[in-house]
Amino acid sequence: METNTPKISLITVTFNSGKTLADTIRSVLSQTYSNYEYIIIDGNSQDDTIDIIKYYSSFFSNKLIWISEKDKGLYDAMNKGIKMATGDIIGILNSDDFFTDNNILGQVALSFKKHPNIHALYGDIHFVNPEKPSKCVRYYSSKIFKRSLMRLGFMPAHPSFYIKKECFNKYGLYKTDYKIAADFEFLLRVIFVHGISTLYLPIDMVTMRTGGSSTSGIKSHIQIMKEHIRACKENNVYTNSFILSLRYFYKIAEIIYTKIKKKVSFQNWRID
Repeated sequence: METNTPKISLITVTFNSGKTLADTIRSVLSQTYSNYEYIIIDGNSQDDTIDIIKYYSSFFSNKLIWISEKDKGLYDAMNKGIKMATGDIIGILNSDDFFTDNNILGQVALSFKKHPNIHALYGDIHFVNPEKPSKCVRYYSSKIFKRSLMRLGFMPAHPSFYIKKECFNKYGLYKTDYKIAADFEFLLRVIFVHGISTLYLPIDMVTMRTGGSSTSGIKSHIQIMKEHIRACKENNVYTNSFILSLRYFYKIAEIIYTKIKKKVSFQNWRID
């Protein structure tokens, strides 16, 4: 085990995730960094999710902790994992996502060690076609993120976000009465309102399949807009529908840029 390095608690929430979970778990197993614990919170899945978890549990050398029980939704399950976590740093890896490289946790840990005064860090992610996971359809860079842009609905890529556990203890957990944007509300609360210190890592950290609740359909985008407005109101941050809609122009530009650059293969990509 690495000495004098932070322990990372990585949390994955599952519910009937049998089609994609094995990829997620294997990407965790492939990490070269060893000072971590992996917490899987399952919502009483009825497919082969539990069988997959049981199969891979022996490969983790007691680093995998999991439970399966009914919950009150995604954010309730995330909060369960956070409460169970014993690490210094907490990150979320969705059950249909996977690490883009085998040294992501290592670079996260090294960055917190080099910059002991930061509270959180984040990087880039990219989206792929679920049927063709080697084909990038959109590259999401967090490089442009600034605290002031949260009024427009901008946020660091949540799957790349790692934060000290003490921040959850101090500022609270995810709000469970949000359907789709509790991650935005939490980041708004800790970054915009409380001003925690953050660091941007210029690396592609996570591969996300399109089709999730935050990336599919007009209804989901309408719900996101409503919850972003609500989050801003609850945190006394001024915004409105017009201001929040401006970020969609940037999203379109990201997609166009991705197509032009033809970033098609990230499976074995890494930063040296």
